[in-house]
Amino acid sequence: MHKVKNKKILVIVAHADDEAIGCGGTLLKHSDKGDEVRIIYMTDGVGARVEDTNAEDAIARKNRLFAQQQACQKLKVSQYYNFDFPDNQMDQVALIEVVQVIEAIINEFQPTVVYTHHGGDLNVDHRIVHQAVLTACRPQPNACVQKILSFEVNSSTEWSSQAMGDNFQPNYFSDISNQIVAKQQLLKIYQQEMRIFPHSRSIEAIITLNKLRGSQVGVSSAEAFNLIRQIS
Repeated sequence: MHKVKNKKILVIVAHADDEAIGCGGTLLKHSDKGDEVRIIYMTDGVGARVEDTNAEDAIARKNRLFAQQQACQKLKVSQYYNFDFPDNQMDQVALIEVVQVIEAIINEFQPTVVYTHHGGDLNVDHRIVHQAVLTACRPQPNACVQKILSFEVNSSTEWSSQAMGDNFQPNYFSDISNQIVAKQQLLKIYQQEMRIFPHSRSIEAIITLNKLRGSQVGVSSAEAFNLIRQIS
């Protein structure tokens, strides 16, 4: 009997907390199975907060980075990468610059599975990251990436419209019934990014969405994805 080879998982997000909201439970499953998980964070998620003073901005960056480090530790992430593309202004950067940093990590890490944002999200950074990921993962001979999945992020995916792109239509579900408590703990690490219910980016709303997605496929909790491409 052949031993199943552990997978290499790469998550590419615009901001720290996107990974926890969109696929935190699934990443916990990957780690539990012994898969190697790495995460790319494209922005610091703070720069667009124009109301912040320089001192407040520095504190916000430090706090968010600390939360990110704690989240990666809980997810058992083997390595993460921080880039300084402009928060909520990634559309002002040449796409090739975003693609190149992603390509470099893919070439080095050789992941088989990639998770990223839905291409029709309201948040412009999410849309740019999605486009850059698909460009970096274009199907060339001997490409390492065998599966690409996009996830939903509360207060961005459902706030969009068809004018932004295709609405999120999940066709792939990950049962996170055994990880839902751990996901709640993961979201609490990003408490400063969470809002008070009934805001859709509240912990209660995120967990409720996971329960809804679970009920759609007959389990107690699930994360939903759009399967963009799979090679088997």
